[in-house]
This record gives sequence, structure tokens and C-alpha cells, in this order.
Amino acid sequence: MDALTINEAAETTGWSPRMLRYIERVGLVGPKRSASGYRLYGPAELQRLRTLRELLERHDVSLSDIAFELRMRNEPQLRDDTEAWLEAEAERPVHIPAADWLLWEQNKHEKLLALGTPEIA
Repeated sequence: MDALTINEAAETTGWSPRMLRYIERVGLVGPKRSASGYRLYGPAELQRLRTLRELLERHDVSLSDIAFELRMRNEPQLRDDTEAWLEAEAERPVHIPAADWLLWEQNKHEKLLALGTPEIA
């Protein structure tokens, strides 16, 4: 078979085996598997890895940026929620006087941090 193991692919591409596993886990490259379950990197996967590195360098972005873009394509609700958040303007709650807004937001964040979970609006 014309394919490389993960260690051979790591040596060839400059990505570490751990990074290749991450790249696979987030769905950016999907190597085939042998009958024994070993990852097999063929020419198509090696090309994707090379062009991925070029993309990252050309645009000064990270793997997590590209992984997030893939999630945005595959998860319409995430895409819609992110777009809504980017377009939203900060708005003072009507029951909070303007002079108290900063303190109210600060207290709200402190309470949420104490709970250990982010609020989902």
C-alpha cells in the first residue's frame, strides 16, 4: 500500500504525531485506517497537511482558527449564534440606571465566576 504510518507522516511533514492526531480529531485531515486500526497517510493526506501549513503561515492563523471555521460550516446553530453575537450591540438593561451599569455587569461576572459556569443567554 502506498501510505505512511503516523510516525513516517510526522517525519515527512514536520507535524508531530500528537499534532497529526489533533488535526484528525478536529476533522481537518482524515487518514485511512489499516485493518489493524493504524492511521495511513497517502498522497492526498500529505498534500492536505502541506497546504494546511501553507494556509496557516500565509494568513497567520492557528489550527484552532481553521478547526473553528470547519465547525461553523458544519454547525448552523453555532454559525448563527456567532454571527448574532458579532452583530449585537451592547445594551444596558432598562431596569439598571446608566450610572450603575458598570458595577452591575461587574457583579454579574463575579457571581458567574463564583458558580464556575458561564451564563448562556
